[in-house]
Amino acid sequence: MNSKLTPTQHAVLAHAINFGGGKIDWFPDNIKGGARQKVLASLAARDIICPTENRWIITEAGYVALGCAPTQGAQTAALQPLRKTTKQEMVIALLCRPEGVTIAQIMDATGWQAHTVRGTFAGALRKRGITVVSEKQQGQDRVYRSA
Repeated sequence: MNSKLTPTQHAVLAHAINFGGGKIDWFPDNIKGGARQKVLASLAARDIICPTENRWIITEAGYVALGCAPTQGAQTAALQPLRKTTKQEMVIALLCRPEGVTIAQIMDATGWQAHTVRGTFAGALRKRGITVVSEKQQGQDRVYRSA
């Protein structure tokens, strides 16, 4: 994982660790709307943050990127059920899992057809700054993860 953070990413993560208990709930005043979404998408794509219930939290990789030790509270927060308000958020959450996800699993979770899942990878997620990588091991289905 590339641990280089932009100044904005570093400020957001440091504030979350120092004041938010690992929850992303603050942005610099000059970061609004779409810029906030880009910061979140870029951190999520690198598995530095992950969605839970109704917020983003810092993962163990996020603490490592800042040079901090993960707190016990952050580790348990990562085990809370994921927020499932939109299908795209469901797909992003599945891609954040360490074991990754198959197209069949995404189809089951969203009710989409395979071509819709692949189109989401190539279109909507790419526009959000999320890179999807895949790997195929012999005798197994192709597994997708966020990069």
